Amino acid sequence: MTTTAPRLGTALARLLILAAALLGTLLAGAAPASAHAALTGSDPKDGAVVATAPKEVNLTFSEQVAMSADSIRVLDPAGRRADTGEIRDLCSGSIVRYGVELRAGLPDGTYTVAWQTVSADSHPIAGAFTFSIGAPSATSVALPDREPGGGLVGALYGIARYLSYAGFAVLVGGGAFVLICWPRGAGVRPVQRTVVRAWLTLTGATLVMLLLRNPYTGSGELSDAFDLAGLKSVLETKTGAALTSRLLLLGAAALFVAVLFGAYTRRTDPKEKKDLVFGLGIGGAVVATGIAGTWALAEHASTGIQPGIAMPVDILHLLAVAAWLGGLTVLLIALYRAPSVERTAVERFSKVAFTSVAVLAATGLYQSWRQVGSWSALTGTRYGQLLLVKIGLMGVLVGIAWISRRWTQRLADLPSGGLSPADLSSAEKETEGVEEGEASEVDETSESDAVPEANAVSLVSEAEGASGVSPDVDPERAAQLARQRAAVATARRKRERDADPERSGLRRSVLTEAAVAVVLLAVTTVLTTTEPGRTEEEAGRSTSASGPAAVPDRPVDVRLPFDTGGVDGKGVVRLSLDPGRTGANGLHIYVERPDGKPLDVPEVKVALTLEAKDVGPLPVAPDRIQAGHWSASGVQIPMPGEWRIQVTVRTSEIDQTTLDKNVKIG
Repeated sequence: MTTTAPRLGTALARLLILAAALLGTLLAGAAPASAHAALTGSDPKDGAVVATAPKEVNLTFSEQVAMSADSIRVLDPAGRRADTGEIRDLCSGSIVRYGVELRAGLPDGTYTVAWQTVSADSHPIAGAFTFSIGAPSATSVALPDREPGGGLVGALYGIARYLSYAGFAVLVGGGAFVLICWPRGAGVRPVQRTVVRAWLTLTGATLVMLLLRNPYTGSGELSDAFDLAGLKSVLETKTGAALTSRLLLLGAAALFVAVLFGAYTRRTDPKEKKDLVFGLGIGGAVVATGIAGTWALAEHASTGIQPGIAMPVDILHLLAVAAWLGGLTVLLIALYRAPSVERTAVERFSKVAFTSVAVLAATGLYQSWRQVGSWSALTGTRYGQLLLVKIGLMGVLVGIAWISRRWTQRLADLPSGGLSPADLSSAEKETEGVEEGEASEVDETSESDAVPEANAVSLVSEAEGASGVSPDVDPERAAQLARQRAAVATARRKRERDADPERSGLRRSVLTEAAVAVVLLAVTTVLTTTEPGRTEEEAGRSTSASGPAAVPDRPVDVRLPFDTGGVDGKGVVRLSLDPGRTGANGLHIYVERPDGKPLDVPEVKVALTLEAKDVGPLPVAPDRIQAGHWSASGVQIPMPGEWRIQVTVRTSEIDQTTLDKNVKIG
């Protein structure tokens, strides 16, 4: 059977507009590239007040990062560099730590630590914090509010990333569709153009990413894209090497495309053609795997847990996506732009798509576990929420694919030796005249409805000679008549094709699949620039393990729910330590009922312990000011550090409980 379809019409336009709107909504809500590595600790800590100037500042990260000479900067209160600029690698085992030495003789005051680096999965990260020597002071340091990887450069880099994924999918999936499902498609011009444009898109996007890499991870200024020194430094990084390797592999892919749409289409000997298919299949698989590997070796899969397993799984995932979505794109183009598509080609692609979905399910399940790690991260982090959206879109896509599979089966069940009634009617009418037969031949070999002028003259001359008409006809008029006859014949065949409900249903379902796939690819692109849920949760635990950080000259506020088990035994203790640093502090304690009203209790006691220095517990006996309010003045904090505050609340003669919380006190 052959199936045909009209050109893309208003239905496709509406679906593409809807897909673009959904894509715009998704990307509009997407933040700039989030940190995939996270700062999990520092020495001195954020907000700390130290008695003497430290020799160096150390930063600890959740995963490996790439450091440069200016990755860590320490600025004094006047904004001058207080470090030597020499980055020290202090990594040990699984601990990722880097430091920078400070200059000698630093005066007292508040110092700002600004850092910017690139995580192991290629995304820029940055941040800043302060610490004080002796006592806090005013600072004139003004840090840029631009997010790393944001701005115009970040937007352009994100677009190039999306186009690279799309180009890869259509290039690899289109080539696989022609070789495995529809060998005759190698000679169809719309298919050739689609695959070639995919190669151009992937190549162009890769070049743009390579040029934008320096400003994307650095200054954020578009003009730095043409900085040769910056480009040289990019080429020395893992991401630069991956992009360069991708360009080299795309050179091999160009040879594959040239042979597929050139020498392969000209072969007539079945054995030669079979041998060429084998060579193209092996070579194409190697090149496609290599291109997919440039993502796996430089992004999410290359870092975190089990990278040795994650990278091959990621390559399989990308290849399965390309085989399904890329093949789907070429099938859609063929259904709308090619003059005919055999039923067997659709059936074969249905099997390829089913296998791809199975591989996607298996590899996606592993990747989800690896990047999320827990149910709380799945629902409580941006990565997990985007992953849920992706899973939902995959479910929709699989449902539509199932409908397409049903339409394919209905096509396969048609009678008349594999031809639908519309095909039979078309075949009968195509034998009515020489002019229509020749026009049909022209239509089968070109995506255009127009007939070249020289061929038109020849066709009309032959037709008129056969019918007894004088050949002395104006060539221009003859060409015009031939084009009109071809257009009429083509329009008749298209009306007959559109009347086939099975074929029309298949086109609609494939078109809907493609529209959903556009949005799905956008979600996948955003996921690659979002901090994995597992990393985000681990960073959050590291940050909150020691309790709230004290800010110089601001009180430390703690809120502790309690339940002594007796009558009126439930409530909340609110504790405020002011100013929350070394030396004398004022302590206020408020005991409240669950509804927020004061709770008058017989006794409240407080103890402070600095376990790291074996200091304490230091008892504090607050005085009762009024119902639910206790206070103590002159509470001495002898040194900075992570202090454990223990609060004992007694609500009756026998009912009491002790609560504790770790806080940072400068």
